[in-house]
Amino acid sequence: MEIVESANNSYRRFEPLGRRVSRLVLGTMEVADDVLDEWVRLGGNILDSARVYGDGASEEAVGAWFADRPAVRDELVVLTKGAHPEGDVRRVTPAAIAADLDASIAALGRPVDVYLLHRDDPALPVGPMIECLNEHRAAGRLRAFGTSNWTCERIDEANAFAAAHGLRGFTCNSPQLSLARQNEEHWPGTMAATDDVRAWHERTQMPLFAWSAQARGFFAGHDSESVARVYDSADNRERRRRASELAGRLGCTANQVALAWVLRQPFPVYAVVGARTVAQLREAVGALEIPLSRDDLAALDLRA
Repeated sequence: MEIVESANNSYRRFEPLGRRVSRLVLGTMEVADDVLDEWVRLGGNILDSARVYGDGASEEAVGAWFADRPAVRDELVVLTKGAHPEGDVRRVTPAAIAADLDASIAALGRPVDVYLLHRDDPALPVGPMIECLNEHRAAGRLRAFGTSNWTCERIDEANAFAAAHGLRGFTCNSPQLSLARQNEEHWPGTMAATDDVRAWHERTQMPLFAWSAQARGFFAGHDSESVARVYDSADNRERRRRASELAGRLGCTANQVALAWVLRQPFPVYAVVGARTVAQLREAVGALEIPLSRDDLAALDLRA
């Protein structure tokens, strides 16, 4: 199975880059070269990373893979993130943004296509952040920028500042989004796409890059302590039961049904998948062809 645009609309135009991007995004927190090679073979064209993943190891691994594949390096879209806190120290400052972006470019061996601020610091004004990101864009070090784990109110505030000063604003947002609802946050300071956040995205049509789109294996039956802490609940077990029942009728897996639900939101969604094996990657790609009706979408989310 491959990502074939004409067959299943598996790409979506990402206007800030002026090109089509695959709606599945390969996460590289833990990824092997054979998975990266298979991703390209299947037609995937975007990778997700962050400066904090493995203390830079993720970006360095992608950069080493790029070094052996210069043609691929120039064709793939790279989304990475910076300005993550260090312990209790928040780092959403122009100096920290510049330092992290420098390190990311050096590790990857190329400029960044989409750069996300990995956290916010509500105590700081948004103006200097927007100004410095525009400077980096003008210098060709990044092409577009957005947020991860920010509130919609702060994004609105930042984009109002950008509009008032003739600058580029945030073009995308990356909260956690999956069929399973969180009992609590994964890590301190992270945010999930609640009903209010999803309504905001539907209203604004701002693209959403969904991390943990497969609920860290909850629909595949993974029951580690961290998965149970975040996702195990009576409602989520019912969501999983309904996904399994529908999967039985459709001839697929519950994990694929849950991922298909994420992809079929009423706003632009790009779902980040963390495949550790080629088999896991191929299963995720199969979710692109799962047909879900409006009734299916509502029933899976316990709305019908």
